[in-house]
Amino acid sequence: MMDDLNAKIIETHRDVKWICRTLTEMKETDDDFENRIRNLEGWQAEKTGAERQMGDICADLRGIVGGVVAWLIYS
Repeated sequence: MMDDLNAKIIETHRDVKWICRTLTEMKETDDDFENRIRNLEGWQAEKTGAERQMGDICADLRGIVGGVVAWLIYS
């Protein structure tokens, strides 16, 4: 009877250690996943900002070129 109790305690202890180790691994995986998501979000924000900036530059250039053409036509 005592051997059964000792076996159960040892088995429970192993299970608890396995659960703790698995939870730690899951947390590390979650942290890695979250870091990847944040990096993708940052990259997307940079890409969107660069596209918006390029669109603004093109709009400015179109305005300048249009002004020069209008000035040449009316001159």
